[in-house]
Amino acid sequence: MELGIGIGWRPEIAHEVEALAGIDWVEAVAENLCADHLPDSLVRLRERGVTVVPHGVALGLGGADRPDPGRLAALAARAELLGAPLVTEHIAFVRAGGPLTASPGLEAGHLLPVPRTWDALDVLCENVRVAQDSLPVPLALENIAALITWPDEELTEGQFLAELVERTGVRLLIDVANLHTNHVNLGQDPAKALDELPVEAIAYVHVAGGVEKNGVWHDTHAHPVTAPVLEVLAELRSRVDPPGVLLERDDAFPPARELAGELDAIRATLRKAAPPAGSQAPVESPARTVTVPAAPAPAPSISAPPTPAPSVSAPTVSAPPAPEPSVSDAARDRTAVAQTALLSALVAGTPAPAGFDPARLRVQSRSLAAKRADVVAKVAPELPEILGDGYRAAFLAYAGGRPMSGGYRRDALDFAEHVLIAGGPADPVARRELTYWWRDRSGSRPPGRATRLIRAARAALVGR
Repeated sequence: MELGIGIGWRPEIAHEVEALAGIDWVEAVAENLCADHLPDSLVRLRERGVTVVPHGVALGLGGADRPDPGRLAALAARAELLGAPLVTEHIAFVRAGGPLTASPGLEAGHLLPVPRTWDALDVLCENVRVAQDSLPVPLALENIAALITWPDEELTEGQFLAELVERTGVRLLIDVANLHTNHVNLGQDPAKALDELPVEAIAYVHVAGGVEKNGVWHDTHAHPVTAPVLEVLAELRSRVDPPGVLLERDDAFPPARELAGELDAIRATLRKAAPPAGSQAPVESPARTVTVPAAPAPAPSISAPPTPAPSVSAPTVSAPPAPEPSVSDAARDRTAVAQTALLSALVAGTPAPAGFDPARLRVQSRSLAAKRADVVAKVAPELPEILGDGYRAAFLAYAGGRPMSGGYRRDALDFAEHVLIAGGPADPVARRELTYWWRDRSGSRPPGRATRLIRAARAALVGR
């Protein structure tokens, strides 16, 4: 399906998006939409014939667990509500722990990279097939940006994506900003990745802005699109004419004229990079060769390598034979242990797993905590209003020792509870407002914990 030029729809810029000229389609974050009611802005866009694609962020298809049926049903419901031609998600894991590791469940609150190993690929492919069976429309998956890389990886990003497409038939959502991010942070060549991946499987393309700090590129979606990102878009366009290209912006929204200017820059890049008329042959992926280790070796903190597969020349790079066997429990267990160790180091302060760069893990850990603070401030805007300038420092101190385990709204309640139990905030008016806010939203809680909080709150109120 030809989508054209689009922009990410967000409530903060709903009016601006409706007013932009030349918008063929929009993408909306699936988890931010009600299952049975669309925002008026999206209704008006659909009435004008603008396609709306739901973009999921919470499935965690790269995680060790099989996809949650409830999350899949919610994504399917939003696709049907929107009349969407496809849905999209990410090649990432977002949670770890739980029954597979007999440990507490951990939430990243962010998209984390899966190891490009045969074990992780097997798990991802089975999870994708489960999702495809549950969704009413085709699924496309996005490559993510990363601050860290796994040790002892067995495939490049392009090879990993090619294998995924070959085994599952899933479409690809290629984010050129993420390719640039991985170039700066991990030294990965965007052109090589584009050479190796099956460009004919691309459903559409993301373009977004970011910023470089101390040699690390942060994929913020809150800064203008840079020239290097547009250069990667040009590289992609020189290989294939993507069905759709979309501008993403998630924060620090600029005036409408700046959004229009970025869209114009995207159009100009696509136009200039297009091969001369009649010179582009039908798309066919170049030869790709996957090199598999000759003999397995123990991997102490990631996963034991699978039985080696022979090198295969493209266009098919699939190592395991067809039909695809079910993923072994051992592969899921190894993936679960590896991902839990990494996530625990990032959000709970446990030691860095062997092979990881501790300095890079600290950068990623601070980034995750900052994202938590920002998102909690959005889902519970009363908290920064009540706590004022002290909100961010208080939240980062809280997040440093308390991993998220139940989503951002639960995180907001747990943070408020933590502040109150600790005797804060110091200002009595703010303490009273925070107490009332927490009581109004907490609902039922485990008795011991709730009793302790209520006593602390009452003592605070009486103490005034």
